[in-house]
Amino acid sequence: MKKSKQKTHLTPNEVAELLMVNPVTVRQWAARGLLRSLTTPGGHRRFLMSDVEEFARSRGATPGGSGGPSRVLIVDDDPQVARFIVGVIQMRHPQVETDVAHDGFEAGSKVESFRPHALVLDLMMPGIDGFEVCRRLRARQTLNHIRIVAVTGFPSPDHVSRILAAGADACVAKPLDPELLLQELGLSAGSADVR
Repeated sequence: MKKSKQKTHLTPNEVAELLMVNPVTVRQWAARGLLRSLTTPGGHRRFLMSDVEEFARSRGATPGGSGGPSRVLIVDDDPQVARFIVGVIQMRHPQVETDVAHDGFEAGSKVESFRPHALVLDLMMPGIDGFEVCRRLRARQTLNHIRIVAVTGFPSPDHVSRILAAGADACVAKPLDPELLLQELGLSAGSADVR
């Protein structure tokens, strides 16, 4: 990773490593015009380090995980799971503000009022499910910067590919591994200095 930071032009895989997302997510950001990219004569995408840093700052993080979200919204219809996630975040990062929405409709309202930098999103909820919440957030330019980490008790290949295609940055299986969840949120051990 240090080698990537010294370079001026990064590949999608290098950007993905720096921002802790899947390379497919990086390509989707570029295709949607959210992350500026250059195209080589051979048709490959390349990213300027300065553009990646600017993009990361706009999402409430810094490349390489040295920062993280300062506000996280948990969207899960199971109150016990929501409390568990809040507890995991607060125990390791007490300075991070958290809020909870128990369905997709409430999530829409709280995204507007709470302005989270990251969202933990359950896929299977009554009414508006996580897939639709994710699509709606990604369709709104003003909310498109939010890091979305989907969580599901049914991590089938179909569900994972559908939620990533809808714009999620990652998908984590339930029962949740707290370390993996924090890492996907950009709140791993090395990122305790959240703004």
